[in-house]
Amino acid sequence: MSKPLSGKRAPVDEIHWPSLIAAVASITSVGIAIGLGLPLLSIIMEKRGISPTLIGLNSAMAGLASMAAAPLTTKLAHRHGVAPTMLLAIVCSAASALGFFYITNFWLWFPLRIVFHGAITVLFVLSEFWINVTAPPNKRGFVLGIYGTVLSLGFASGPLLFSILGSEGILPFAVGAGVILLAAIPIYIARNESPVIDEKPGRHFMRYVFLVPTATAAVFIFGAVESGGLSLFPIFATRAGFTESQAALLLTVMGVGNFIFQIPLGMLSDMARDRRTILSALTVIGLIGALFLPMLIESWFLMAVVLLFWGGCVSGLYTVGLSHLGSRLQGSDLAAANAAFVFSYAVGTVAGPQAIGAAMDVTGNNGFAWAIAAFFGLYVVLSIVRIVLNPKRP
Repeated sequence: MSKPLSGKRAPVDEIHWPSLIAAVASITSVGIAIGLGLPLLSIIMEKRGISPTLIGLNSAMAGLASMAAAPLTTKLAHRHGVAPTMLLAIVCSAASALGFFYITNFWLWFPLRIVFHGAITVLFVLSEFWINVTAPPNKRGFVLGIYGTVLSLGFASGPLLFSILGSEGILPFAVGAGVILLAAIPIYIARNESPVIDEKPGRHFMRYVFLVPTATAAVFIFGAVESGGLSLFPIFATRAGFTESQAALLLTVMGVGNFIFQIPLGMLSDMARDRRTILSALTVIGLIGALFLPMLIESWFLMAVVLLFWGGCVSGLYTVGLSHLGSRLQGSDLAAANAAFVFSYAVGTVAGPQAIGAAMDVTGNNGFAWAIAAFFGLYVVLSIVRIVLNPKRP
């Protein structure tokens, strides 16, 4: 039997594949479950005559559940172990996924959402912690690039499964629960190699949000721009004169950029002396791309080219930010910081659509671009301040 890894890791020279596969399996189930579940539940509620306002309120439980579960995850893993906590989260998320089929009372879907997305958040946090602990320092960006690529594939596969399975009967719910349960196999196999959180975090949870602000702010921007962009770009594009199919293809192009740039950017971060400079560069490119969007509405092709690279920059904030986090912390501090990382992402997914939608209401269609540019601009200011104040801190 392999000895469980201590959260305070010794230097690792090679990729430890059982641990990588366990973490990747976990995040794959997260991506597919969210990608399949969100449209599936929304369509079913629409068919049952639920108002859009209530559908939105029920959907918002996902972000709120993530914000509530993230601070608790490290405590649970410290008490029960990383692998057992992940296995319990898999059972809870799979059971609640099936619960949406068997429980038809709309109001009971609110606690179901909380259980489902809370359990998914636990998997999210602990898979990132596991992979950060076991990644070789000189290959951390590459490993996290693989991790981010698989997460992107999971998000993309969920809607594809929904388009194939539809919303009728138990089948889509059973497939979703089955995908989640499959992740338990590699986690169980690698359970004796899972990291150990052998002490409680040394700080209050919210202090971890500000302990590595370059990383947590990056994932906040990622969550805000990704969720807000996916939700409201079709409206921006159709108002600008593109057809619905053209708008959908542009979103697909952005998703391709999100997918193909993860590993190259992760490898680039491995070669960088200071990952903060890469994060700053990505946000500058994102800022410029956002400002150019209103000028490109006459050309679908130019819009597609910009969105390809723009999607890569947005996804790079996640991969490089997570890599920066892993290079700065270890042990229980890293576990708590990973929870703060996911918490910041969840806050971004709630704030992004609200801010971008309000900007479009107040300033017109181009408010979509101005709001996204504002998110990137805030990060550019933060990163410049951090580099000026801490020029020698990696």
